[in-house]
Amino acid sequence: MKIQDMMQMAFMTAVIGMLGLIPPILLLFTPVPITLQTTGLLLAGGLLKPKKALISLLLFLLIVAAGAPLLSGGRGGIGVFFGPSGGFLLAYPVAAFMISLWLNRLKKVTALRLFMIYTICSIGILYISGIPFQAMIMHIKLSQAAFFSLIYIPGDLIKAGMCAGLTVKIIQAMSYRKRDLLKGRRAV
Repeated sequence: MKIQDMMQMAFMTAVIGMLGLIPPILLLFTPVPITLQTTGLLLAGGLLKPKKALISLLLFLLIVAAGAPLLSGGRGGIGVFFGPSGGFLLAYPVAAFMISLWLNRLKKVTALRLFMIYTICSIGILYISGIPFQAMIMHIKLSQAAFFSLIYIPGDLIKAGMCAGLTVKIIQAMSYRKRDLLKGRRAV
């Protein structure tokens, strides 16, 4: 693995950790907070190759498991994986990998296509893992946990839309830079 690859993975891991510094929105009826860290997951999947996206999210979870308080609200340690949001956290690497895999198969990257991929992965993959885990940990019915999770859908759609637009802009900026470097121009 090249140094550039390692730096990209470390950068995305750091971005996800920094998003944890933004305080969560706590809800009265569920212990799973609303956070911005899923935006880091979406960006990692959208900007990194599949293997690098997977490694970046695994690295983030390892750092959290080691006790670093990088999750929103200053949470960290192995215990967070056994709490109500543990299933969502454990699905992070899979979601980032799938986003990157689907994105790499696109012939043309558009904000709408990215929005669809981000929505499927952030709502689909994370919820498939997170809702049953939350129901099990909280000793409630699966249907009740699914009902509680409906409150997250509008925010996840907003995050998917913001990240889709941002990812397209970053990809465009990176391709301009590569073109300028190939033509012998100095990239700014």
